Amino acid sequence: MPESVWVAQSDPRVRPLLADLAREYSTRYHRVLTDVHFELREYPAARFAPPEGGLLLLVDGGQAVAGGAFQRYDDETAELKRIWTHRAHRGRGLARRVVAELEAEATDRGYTRIHLTTGPNQPEARGLYLATGYTPHFDVDAVPATRLRFSKALPVSVGTR
Repeated sequence: MPESVWVAQSDPRVRPLLADLAREYSTRYHRVLTDVHFELREYPAARFAPPEGGLLLLVDGGQAVAGGAFQRYDDETAELKRIWTHRAHRGRGLARRVVAELEAEATDRGYTRIHLTTGPNQPEARGLYLATGYTPHFDVDAVPATRLRFSKALPVSVGTR
């Protein structure tokens, strides 16, 4: 069972997550790989750090096998970003675990809602968010042509940010 580790974006174990996400997005959206790498790094690392954010890795044998992050969207809402599972570890429920742990941490930090978007060429992500109770803000029966927005209410916590 992979270990859950909260890390800074500068942690070397985050590099495979970002590199694999860049390759995946580049392939699915026919984009130049270096452009995607740049976009993934354009967010300041502080946005994914306490007190308003966090970056989670699931680590197995010293290697990141899944991960994700959240950042402040507004005073009450956290935004999930960069949900990823290494392709050799897909189908094991790791993405669900990442989402659940990100939600729990966001709740502990005092957030009451989650916001996220995913792309139209990521049916696995769309399915994950629908299966984990997210409300779609788009027609689920239509062929997606643009970013897909989701939201979810979190349980109320006495946590602090």
